[in-house]
Amino acid sequence: MKNKVLSILAILLAISNFASAQADRWQQHINYNIKAGLDVNTNIVKGTEDIVYDNNSTDTLRKVYFHLYWNAFQPNSVMDIRSRELGKNMLTSRRGDQIPDWDARVKDRIQNLNPEEIGYQRVSQVLIGGKAQQLVEHETILEVQLTQPILPKTSVKINLSFEAQVPKQIRRSGRDNAEGVRFSMSQWYPKMVEYDYQGWNTNPYIAREFYGVWGNYDVTLQLDQNYTVAATGVLQNSTATGNAQGVKSWNFKGNNIHDFVWAADNKFKHLSKEVRKGLTLHVFYKQKDAKADSAWANVLWATEKMLPYMEKKFGAYPYPQYSFIQGGDGGMEYAMATLLKGPGLGTVFHEWMHSWYQHILGTNESLFPWMDEGFTSYAEEAISYQYDMEFGATSPFISEREKAQILAGNERAKTQLPAVQYSNYMGYLNLAKSGLEEPMSTHSDHYNTNFAYSSASYSKGGTFLGFLGYIVGDSVRDKILLNYYNTWKFKHPNANDFMRVAEKTSGIQLQWFKEYWMNSTKTVDYGLNDIQATTTGAIISIQRIGKMPAPVEVLVKYKDGTSELHYVPLDLMLGNKLAEGNANRVVHPECKWVQPTYTFETTKPLSTLKSIEIDPSHRLPDVNRTNNKLEIPN
Repeated sequence: MKNKVLSILAILLAISNFASAQADRWQQHINYNIKAGLDVNTNIVKGTEDIVYDNNSTDTLRKVYFHLYWNAFQPNSVMDIRSRELGKNMLTSRRGDQIPDWDARVKDRIQNLNPEEIGYQRVSQVLIGGKAQQLVEHETILEVQLTQPILPKTSVKINLSFEAQVPKQIRRSGRDNAEGVRFSMSQWYPKMVEYDYQGWNTNPYIAREFYGVWGNYDVTLQLDQNYTVAATGVLQNSTATGNAQGVKSWNFKGNNIHDFVWAADNKFKHLSKEVRKGLTLHVFYKQKDAKADSAWANVLWATEKMLPYMEKKFGAYPYPQYSFIQGGDGGMEYAMATLLKGPGLGTVFHEWMHSWYQHILGTNESLFPWMDEGFTSYAEEAISYQYDMEFGATSPFISEREKAQILAGNERAKTQLPAVQYSNYMGYLNLAKSGLEEPMSTHSDHYNTNFAYSSASYSKGGTFLGFLGYIVGDSVRDKILLNYYNTWKFKHPNANDFMRVAEKTSGIQLQWFKEYWMNSTKTVDYGLNDIQATTTGAIISIQRIGKMPAPVEVLVKYKDGTSELHYVPLDLMLGNKLAEGNANRVVHPECKWVQPTYTFETTKPLSTLKSIEIDPSHRLPDVNRTNNKLEIPN
């Protein structure tokens, strides 16, 4: 009995250690109380921030920093110069055209902004304890030199006053976008830079995405009473009306988040539904016609349908609301909300899944963009596939033509391998063959081309999880994702944090996978090499042509209709994945990663073979599949 009790205690301790492995990683904390007014005629925002900042680190802080994102939207800013310089790189499209490698939304547009169209953010003062602090502006980063340092494990109150001009819509934020939305208010307030275990993350605003301090936001916005405001957080004063001057106040609160976005328009239509107790989904869009009404209503219908799948697959959504807001320049995620150019469901699912990987896990996208964009792209494909197969053609908000397109797409998807992650794999293979690939460990702003950044972050990052499923098994990969979420939510995990969860969950060593896939551009390429007959079977030789090793699966089909899945683990794994499906699996001794060739024997004679195929599931991102399969004639 004593031994049994000790065993139970050991198991409970192991579970506890797994779940709290990140407990020693401190997090800074911030409370924002922001009051701001927007003049819809001059496009000027004026506001104040009352901040309580908790220094939970072990370090003494002698400076603090704030992001001034809108200063990027001025001629000759770093964003402007970088975009124009990348535009000098000419890439060949799939159709053979030569196209400039700049972000098509930015191009050289910043250079052409006039004084009324530029963006700016100006902080007039920062007070701590009533004392003015010295300010040094570095374009999109404001340095605050403190009169008194902030000691470890202490809090400080900061008061800040600012003025900003809403830029003409260029990138993510701005006014009067292509769809006619008046204000897309992202990156609109001076936002404190995150200080974490790597120090201050003072990345200038060049092109990529955002990193922030988790905390609580209490935001009051004042503007023309004819405008509807959609925002992060929960609206506190839904019955408020305009004052004698025609100005209305909107108060929103959001807790345990690291950003705040809002949008405003005088023709927004608002849809909402409480999809479960404690969670309401909202849709805000620029009303145009009946077709638009149906498309945006379909967003609300589809997201409600897919929420149970998303939470089962990726973890619980912890916030009380989420808003899909038309605005911005495409699709961009924020805490409890997204800005969307249109109602396309692929983008809708993608942006909402960012809530998991950017706003709950909160990875630093400057250093690990693939851990957000890649994981989100993987989730987008999985959710879109599941939605189309299960619900897509039954939506009451789409036309018969759209239903037929979904059904036809479902049939095509059944013939694609890998069916669920086809687009991610194709995007990665295109990158690997382009000659422009750089390691995924490259800083987001420092890739040589926009193409290499996008393909690595989205496609190669998404393929990473497909490839991981091949190595450890899809069901184990799914457990890894849930364990990762539950272990590291609200903790800013890095690449090694994910790999340690993967190793603990799978029981397989994976550091080799990390080093090859993240820190190099080496590729996987296996091919059939030779077949020799023996008295009882056939000796099959496979060759490692690419520089990246991997475990290998070879499907052997016989003329009598039977088959064998021959599994060759890699020595660096120090273990085997469990069998998947109902395949008749034969496990062989591990292959040494230095071996250029590997041979194994079938259980039946050569004369009975019908076909041999390396990686029949197509989850191995093999850059050349022409040598993977052999059909044996009768």
